[in-house]
Amino acid sequence: MPTMTFRRWLACAAFAVSAFLTLVGVHAQQPSPPVVYEGARLIVGDGKTIESSAFVVENGRITQVGARGQIKVPAGASRVDLANKTVMPAIVDAHTHMPTERQALVDLLQRKAYFGVAAVISMGQDNNDVAFQVRQDPVPGAARLRTVGRGLTAPEPGRTEAPYWVTTEAEARKAVQELAAKKVDMVKIWVDDRDGKYKKLSPELYGAIIDEAHKNKLRVTAHIYTLDDAKGLLRAGLDGFAHTVRDKDIDAEFVGLAKKQKGLFYVPNLPDSGVKTDLSWLSDSLSAAEVKKLQDGASTDRPELQKLFGIQARNLARMNKEGFFIAMGTDGGVPWAHHLEMADMVAAGLTPAQVITTSTRNAAQLLRIDDLGTVAPGKSADFIVLDANPLDNITNTRKISAVYLRGAAVDRAAIRARMMGGK
Repeated sequence: MPTMTFRRWLACAAFAVSAFLTLVGVHAQQPSPPVVYEGARLIVGDGKTIESSAFVVENGRITQVGARGQIKVPAGASRVDLANKTVMPAIVDAHTHMPTERQALVDLLQRKAYFGVAAVISMGQDNNDVAFQVRQDPVPGAARLRTVGRGLTAPEPGRTEAPYWVTTEAEARKAVQELAAKKVDMVKIWVDDRDGKYKKLSPELYGAIIDEAHKNKLRVTAHIYTLDDAKGLLRAGLDGFAHTVRDKDIDAEFVGLAKKQKGLFYVPNLPDSGVKTDLSWLSDSLSAAEVKKLQDGASTDRPELQKLFGIQARNLARMNKEGFFIAMGTDGGVPWAHHLEMADMVAAGLTPAQVITTSTRNAAQLLRIDDLGTVAPGKSADFIVLDANPLDNITNTRKISAVYLRGAAVDRAAIRARMMGGK
């Protein structure tokens, strides 16, 4: 497997950008008069679309949704005309790796919000209490955070020591018990020999982890690489996958095992596609020098990666065809990576409508954030206003006019100024 993919390279570059970012103020959520947003094409997030819509936001929540002219406008409401725009739910990222230092974490959550993200889950390297603190007290104008705390793996000397390194069943169960005490959102395990460099987590150990997690009413998600390991994990009762199978195409036996696992979730985290990618759409958000660095440094044609992408794209298409629950995740900490992932999911064979659902409603359900994922009454007013229709072309999710979180407009101009190198 490659030592550094395009997205991993982007992650490094993105964290370099964060060095000069500072905390960004946004509109604080306060009791306010109702607002009617009307005229936009509304992509609800559940597969439905309202071509000329209206929806009402009161005190950070959506109270009515319908066709324009067919809702009851509250007394004293202001109106926002969104004619010729498209509205979709804010995006939820079901697999990230976030900083563990507070300011860097907040910076990245704000940049995620700038690019239309309402919530993320940090997958396995949170070895202090910062993530739990931010989960408890969300930052205004930033994506919400969920966390699995420390993941579990077999010893991997030379790699990060943030996860638990477990070698016995007792160690594995004790680690899960500690995670349960912290009320993690799920348990993450790595079952991977890292291209033959390490002894991977054994079936006896991951079986104990899954058993102990289920005793504590926690789900388990797994980083995997091989089809054989994926089958073994399914036999042990795994709840979901944090990656696609990457060594070969999945087969009928895998599909059969997966269908026996009630509520199985699948977060594909597609790899670098290995084809030259135009990143000029970032020019409005990053400095010219940064865009050039990204474009020149990693966006090239690489046939060896195209083969790996092809395996994983076919596996995603098969899982989608078989009707499994799929949610979007990006793996790294790149603030715009979800837009790349969504385009790759379409390239793998999903429709733009399906990809939007995986990236909004499904991902929110996976993270068990009940008030996100759709633009519907009772939900938090977390939505994106777009200048073009992503149902026509998924890359139109990048054409962001405005982002609202908890009913307040994210101050994208302030965040953009910092990303461009301003004071």
